[in-house]
Amino acid sequence: MESMIVALMFPALFLLIFLGIPIAFSLILVSVAAGWFSFGPMIFQQLYGSMYSASTNYILSSIPLFVLMGAILEKSGIAKNLFEAIQIWIGRLPGGLAVTTILMAAIFAAASGVVGAVEIMIGLMAIPAMQKYKYNNSVITGTICAGGSLGTIIPPTVIVVVYAALAQISIGALFAAIMIPSGIMVSLFVLYILIRCILRPSDGPAVNDKSLPTIPLSQKITITLKSLLPPLLLMFAVLGSLLGGIASPTEAAAVGVGGATILAVSNKGMTISSLGESLKMTVRITAMILLIVAGGTMFTGIFAVNGGGALVENIAEALGGGSTEVIIFFLLVTFLLGFVLDWTSIVLICVPIFTPIIKSLGIDPIWFATLVLVTIQTSYLTPPMASSIFYLKSIAPKDITYGQMCKGVVPFIIAQLITLAIVAMFPSVATWLPSQIVGF
Repeated sequence: MESMIVALMFPALFLLIFLGIPIAFSLILVSVAAGWFSFGPMIFQQLYGSMYSASTNYILSSIPLFVLMGAILEKSGIAKNLFEAIQIWIGRLPGGLAVTTILMAAIFAAASGVVGAVEIMIGLMAIPAMQKYKYNNSVITGTICAGGSLGTIIPPTVIVVVYAALAQISIGALFAAIMIPSGIMVSLFVLYILIRCILRPSDGPAVNDKSLPTIPLSQKITITLKSLLPPLLLMFAVLGSLLGGIASPTEAAAVGVGGATILAVSNKGMTISSLGESLKMTVRITAMILLIVAGGTMFTGIFAVNGGGALVENIAEALGGGSTEVIIFFLLVTFLLGFVLDWTSIVLICVPIFTPIIKSLGIDPIWFATLVLVTIQTSYLTPPMASSIFYLKSIAPKDITYGQMCKGVVPFIIAQLITLAIVAMFPSVATWLPSQIVGF
């Protein structure tokens, strides 16, 4: 009976999601229904424990602070100045505006760590700029979607906080582990744009001198320092205090909020209205994440009680039982779940199931976590259920079609898969930096 319940939990979850029920409530409903067969009426007391643990987890208390930091930066107007500063240097290159968009997305993903907010923010600025120069719509959409997806892989990012808390590994170590892979990915994105626009200049024309007048080098440096230095300092303050062992994740996030507030005030982007909007966004996103955390904890708990862990182990053994086969299987499951679930749900469901098996096989949990994070980012960008495409669709002009968006993201998906292959074949790409800097 228990094996049948376990086998039906995921199909039931997907059915409820496809019926339009929010993911958090879908997780809770399936947990209650499946748990009833094990605990009867006592299931509600069992699930209360999951809700309580999610709401009192100290590590997860950093989430609202990271979200607030990103929200303040989004409303402050810093992004506009940064876009213009980067454009001064590389706007005249073929595909220069697209490269500017990727670099700005990388910087703001590092400064805020909020998935979705980065994409919408850069999309509102980059779409009009690139359409003005008649960029190919696929280049426009692929660039913005890929740039937005960087919010899941460039630290500090909320997904790392949730993953590390569930897997019981160091948040600082995992932040350090994803730095080099994220740098490789950004480099591949930029390289693709440059090669495409050099071979096909009409896809991404360079900005002409009339629109981008010649500016003395000293003035370029001044503008760049004023626009680029503040968000970089914020990033180093947050990550430096965390990786250096000076601050806990929650304290580092508080440093980020303080720094973001100072930047917003100095940039004259902080008003009562913008602060209110930032707080509203923080409450909404945090409530959504923590409710999904509670639902995911319930789901995985009931899944384990009914023998779900044994079921996964049996599948792994049927694949040969080797670490390579198990890793491929787990990454494939993660990727497929990304078609129907957001990153929060994937992490909450998969990590508690995967972690014991990974540890029993002697697989480095930091390396495996990096592989999972890159896979989640790839699924975030992959049609037909790509979250990044839906974010962009909400702000895109009518002349940009869903088909163009799907076509535009394909080269960037390939770049992500290349990054995944590099990390898989050379584990030191993920493990070397944590061994060098964490705790110093």
